[in-house]
Amino acid sequence: MRDKNRIRYILGAIIILVAGAVILFRPFPILFYQDLPLIGFLQRAFYILLLACLLCLYRIMRGPTSADRAVTIDMLGVLIVGFCAIMGISTGRSWYIDIAIAWALQSFIATLELAKFLEGKSLDD
Repeated sequence: MRDKNRIRYILGAIIILVAGAVILFRPFPILFYQDLPLIGFLQRAFYILLLACLLCLYRIMRGPTSADRAVTIDMLGVLIVGFCAIMGISTGRSWYIDIAIAWALQSFIATLELAKFLEGKSLDD
């Protein structure tokens, strides 16, 4: 059983390293303005956030406790705010920032509600 976990961790590390290498050395074309001075940085940041979201979704599925899932859902909210910020910078549209602010507020309230639920308290306490 211990060897099985070690192999799983090694395979996971290899997959993360390969994905990181692809992001660093060969970013994929995405829908950004091509005349921005930092287009390469924005593309790489976008795909790093995408990889982090995939890892968060994996952590939500695997558990092991509901507190871990709650923290991961909160991290996913922060990553979505990052996506909105990158899209706002790269497209030049300010409504992405408005969405990011609304999402951050909603994520904060949901995290508080979930923490109260996990403690076994009602919303009025």
